[in-house]
Amino acid sequence: MSKKAPLFLGLTAAGGVGYYLYSAGGNPTAAEKKFESDVHKASAEVKSHLPGRTPDAQNKGAQVGAKFDDAVAEADKKFSATKSNVEAYAKDAKAEALKKVDAFDKTVEKEAAKAKSGISSWFGGK
Repeated sequence: MSKKAPLFLGLTAAGGVGYYLYSAGGNPTAAEKKFESDVHKASAEVKSHLPGRTPDAQNKGAQVGAKFDDAVAEADKKFSATKSNVEAYAKDAKAEALKKVDAFDKTVEKEAAKAKSGISSWFGGK
């Protein structure tokens, strides 16, 4: 198949040249102009189907960008609110834990003082 590819390409090119020469009435300059015109039309047709080539493409891009920015801002706002709530909860939990530790400490000191006085009384102290 690869041996026949140059033959097919050559025949296709010769056919194209023949078509343009025939349609231009045998005038090579007119055939060249017609070929350039057709290439330009085909190029314009292909470019018109590419994304972002329509007049409102920039407008749509701006709308999508704005929606994305809004979503990011909303997520950032929610994250900040959640962060402040978590920080407040952690602060409250820390304060509560410190209160419990202080209460436990007082109880231990009180009981230690009782035990010390009880042991001292065994040995004649107050």
